[in-house]
Amino acid sequence: QVQLVESGGGLVQAGGSLRLSCAATSGPISNTRDMGWFRQAPGKEREFVAGISWNGATTHYADSVKGRFTVSRENAKDTVDLQMNSLKPEDTAVYYCAVGKSPWRRAIAVDKDEYDYWGQGTQVIVSA
Repeated sequence: QVQLVESGGGLVQAGGSLRLSCAATSGPISNTRDMGWFRQAPGKEREFVAGISWNGATTHYADSVKGRFTVSRENAKDTVDLQMNSLKPEDTAVYYCAVGKSPWRRAIAVDKDEYDYWGQGTQVIVSA
């Protein structure tokens, strides 16, 4: 069973940047599955942020982060990163990475139910 650990969260001022990383600590991240980043703010549902295809060729972003966030993966190192620039207070949330359930998907899933293995999350706080 894959275990994921996120890191890189913290407190940053609006307009600043953070880079989140997701690493597999037990078992490889399958290079046949998409990877996703989600976030959950207090009192809100967990929402899709960004996803990257199994081969890294395709990415997809929520409209709220498009142009500011960049997702990348390095299968050889079993890592997936999320570079977050121009952060806004509304980006404050716990950020989670997850592994897609289905291999070789044609389109990156945005529904959290299409992902199975999840990390424990890393907190991002953006101050105004």
